[in-house]
Amino acid sequence: MRIPVETLRLDNGLFVTLSEDHTAPIVAVNLWYHVGSANEKTGRTGFAHLFEHMLFQGSAHVGSNEHFELIQRAGGTLNGSTWLERTNYFETVPSNELALALWLEADRMGELLPAMTQEKLDTQRDVVKNERRWAVDNQPYGTMLEKLQELVFPPTHPFQHSLIGSMEDLSAASLDDVAQFFATYYTPDNAVLSVAGDFDSAIARSLISGYFGPIPRGRGKPPLPPMGLSPVFGTRLREVVHDNVSLTRLFLAFRSPVFGSDDYYAASVAAALLGMRKGSRLHRALVRDRQVAADAGAFTFDLAKGSDLLVIDVTARPEISVGQLEEEVEREVDLIHREGVSTEEVERAVALIETDLIASLQSAGERADRLSMFATYFGQPELINEQVDRYRSVTTQRVNELVVARFGENNRASLIYVPREGVETESMLAAAAGAS
Repeated sequence: MRIPVETLRLDNGLFVTLSEDHTAPIVAVNLWYHVGSANEKTGRTGFAHLFEHMLFQGSAHVGSNEHFELIQRAGGTLNGSTWLERTNYFETVPSNELALALWLEADRMGELLPAMTQEKLDTQRDVVKNERRWAVDNQPYGTMLEKLQELVFPPTHPFQHSLIGSMEDLSAASLDDVAQFFATYYTPDNAVLSVAGDFDSAIARSLISGYFGPIPRGRGKPPLPPMGLSPVFGTRLREVVHDNVSLTRLFLAFRSPVFGSDDYYAASVAAALLGMRKGSRLHRALVRDRQVAADAGAFTFDLAKGSDLLVIDVTARPEISVGQLEEEVEREVDLIHREGVSTEEVERAVALIETDLIASLQSAGERADRLSMFATYFGQPELINEQVDRYRSVTTQRVNELVVARFGENNRASLIYVPREGVETESMLAAAAGAS
């Protein structure tokens, strides 16, 4: 499956990728800004995520929330997301509405500041605070991401602090702080625009040049602090969190090769054979055979700078103690570290990854997002067509070398959630039994 890829760069630095596909009468517009929580200053965390909200609050020619209204009335869908290394905004619309989606993205890139007001900032700051209360502080295991970041990254590392930000930092953010953050990072020379689906390349190029071309490039962004880390933690790390949860849950993290590197693909395969689907090693051993877990999986964070993380995620059955859960998971990790993996396991994992990858690329929105990703991180959107071959090239030997290097005692960080005293577990019995 080959994805057609065209690229151009406007004079203001905007990198554009185009991928025509006339299978269905829809087109996806995807804009990645190369800014995430890693770019935030101490005392001003949460800005990247705050802007995920602010950019939908209107610009010079678009009213507050009108971006949503215009796209949805046109029959489209839209949203945004924030991560440690990037922020993205995306729309999928009927083919005849391409100009609308491009114009909306260009207007907020070039004309957001004139429409930014203290009232909008105060409103969205409160929205983000409520999101934090709902999705992080009062959600079972909701603090996992920020607690894991704090555990595995040194205090001075850009990935160490919370993605959503602290209540104190959000309260302290001034309108001038927010305006400076936007002017620094939300500029055409710090962005990638991808268009995928049913469109004419010449028309798209003309629209993009007309809408985005007049936006001035930025004045440069400050460099990130040093991102480099040693391949392993160097010692065991462990934190226990007593929370309002019903079942004990263990997140076991390992430092892993950065996304896009040769060794990343071996780590991705290792994560898949450990925890992808019910035929994976962890699910077979812990959920089905020994019945100590209600669920088990593994995944990588896909971080492209400094160090990635490979994380094993296991939820215990109600009757299983913290010590037993840790022992059972460590037993599986020790086994794979000592004896390695089989060729059959590697082939199964690669097949599953390849199937998921090809299935996802049938979506115009997913295609545009991956083009933006490879263009943002590596300047090469055409890498989208190399992913299947890179996974197919992963050998059993490479996975075992990765396992030996990264799964040892000196590279394990355990974040464990245990029920706070008084939290009922009976309500989870049926769900746990069903999961097994």
